[in-house]
Amino acid sequence: MTTSPTAPSAHRGPGPADGLSVAIDIGGTKIAGALVHPDGSMTATTRRPTPRGTDAEGVMAAVAEVVADLARSPLWPSVVRCGVGSAGPVDTSRGTVSPVNIAAWRGFPVLARVSAELAAHGARIPAVLAGDGVAMTAAEHWLGAARGHADALCMVVSTGVGGGLVLNNRLHPGPTGNAGHIGHISVAFDGEPCVCGGRGCVESIASGTAIARWARSQGWTPAGDQDATAAGVAAAARAGEPVAVAAFDRAGRALAAAIAATATLVETGIAVIGGGVAASGDTLFEPVRRHLASYATLSFVRDLRVVPASLGTDAGLIGAAAAATMLLNGRTAPPTA
Repeated sequence: MTTSPTAPSAHRGPGPADGLSVAIDIGGTKIAGALVHPDGSMTATTRRPTPRGTDAEGVMAAVAEVVADLARSPLWPSVVRCGVGSAGPVDTSRGTVSPVNIAAWRGFPVLARVSAELAAHGARIPAVLAGDGVAMTAAEHWLGAARGHADALCMVVSTGVGGGLVLNNRLHPGPTGNAGHIGHISVAFDGEPCVCGGRGCVESIASGTAIARWARSQGWTPAGDQDATAAGVAAAARAGEPVAVAAFDRAGRALAAAIAATATLVETGIAVIGGGVAASGDTLFEPVRRHLASYATLSFVRDLRVVPASLGTDAGLIGAAAAATMLLNGRTAPPTA
């Protein structure tokens, strides 16, 4: 966890379990913001497209516009903390991000820069940086599919595969904010090289990009109104096309192996899967659950449940707020009304 230069104890407003959270969600296509209430409801939501073909300051300008939008809310004087969720890699020990899908930012000091924008608008409040997988985990544990579970693994399966952990009712981001990054667990000893430099990683098999790439390499081509992405492969799988079915079976097996390995290490009772690929529903979840029975065989992981995430596109903003409250205050989750 990294905080802004203004320590939490210096803030004169309500205690850390009260008041509003500023939430910023930074991704490859959009930069969103909201004021998040203690019950998880959001107001003053705003967004900007993530700038393309610009330098680091051009991207930061869009973030600054989002903060300025939020500062115009009459509720702005009630903000007491800020959570910044970002695509990764992240390094929360340094407050920096190097998102794969934002080429202009490499080691960019986003936390310090957001804190400076907050201060410029009169909000000298503590701020926390979280990777998008950790933010999604905080959101699903607070208000979503992992609510009520002391130990949970939450995953985002999209163009990449990320994740986060809740252990003993506490968010567990690790020293640099990357604990639970299940996408880079190796599940295939002789698998193809991964972009991370490893081999046989979950992401290289089960991400949306990997599913579509493998299906095309096996001779699958889109039919009718299908496209050449994982969504198109999912549509073909639902229609019974053998290569498409095999692509999702392969992805489901990789996810099941990694979920079982993680659960065996830390005894999670539930795995929550969100992201664009999870939107394919049973096309993904059926092979995951079927293969999980072959991997989660020990008595203490045999009852592990795999369920879809429930917060959808709101998870990024809700999660940024939840992560800030949980990490700054050591809470199991923000209080609910």
